[in-house]
Amino acid sequence: MAIADTTSEDRVVIRESFAWDAQDAYLFDIDGTLLRSRDRIHIHSFASSVREVTGLEITLEGVVLNGATDTAILREAFGLAGIPTETWEPRIEAILEAMRRTIAARRGDLQLWTMPGVEKTLQHLASRGALLGLATGNLEMIGWTKVEEAGLREWFRFGGFSDRFEKRAAMVADAAEKARELIGSDKAGPSICVVGDTPRDIEAARANGLPVIAVATGNYSFEELAGMEPEVCASSLAALLEQTESAVRA
Repeated sequence: MAIADTTSEDRVVIRESFAWDAQDAYLFDIDGTLLRSRDRIHIHSFASSVREVTGLEITLEGVVLNGATDTAILREAFGLAGIPTETWEPRIEAILEAMRRTIAARRGDLQLWTMPGVEKTLQHLASRGALLGLATGNLEMIGWTKVEEAGLREWFRFGGFSDRFEKRAAMVADAAEKARELIGSDKAGPSICVVGDTPRDIEAARANGLPVIAVATGNYSFEELAGMEPEVCASSLAALLEQTESAVRA
């Protein structure tokens, strides 16, 4: 793997011969990859929606949220609370709809900021003809709301979401299939790359035979992500783009 000359803060590792910005389509995670949130509206919506629909109490304490889908988070929270599946599973659609209503009602209170280099990277990839989509553990309505409120909606044509998929690998498979459909049959075997900030993003990409760009802008360190040997590991998308632009200027 090639290591770029960077500062201690800006680190980039690219697997030899992998052209990170020459793929046909990209599937971007949202939280920790494109943006982060200063509020906890989405997080709090899990317990409040369960309470509203079922009268039951859950907590997300002990649930590993990073890289998890919303539907998987609910299942794990119910399990940790000792609530039997048959008690809550018949009400799952009502719970998810309550979560969507909460975000819709409070979208103006969301406090979001984009990660370094995100918009420039999206512009760079789009200028090279890439198809850009989402592959996120968020419910569809919640994912699009975050992207819209962060001012990034214009870049994305489609997405994979957790409404129908608890397992991240299945959600990524769905997003990849949508990408292939949009690219069309004129191009056989289009190259599709996952972009994320957690080990679960890397694992989901691997499960689908897809390359992955891992960025350490979430809660996992550069070393933790690089240890899983993604095709690209960068401290941020800004660092990755700067490394590429520096190579062009040299």
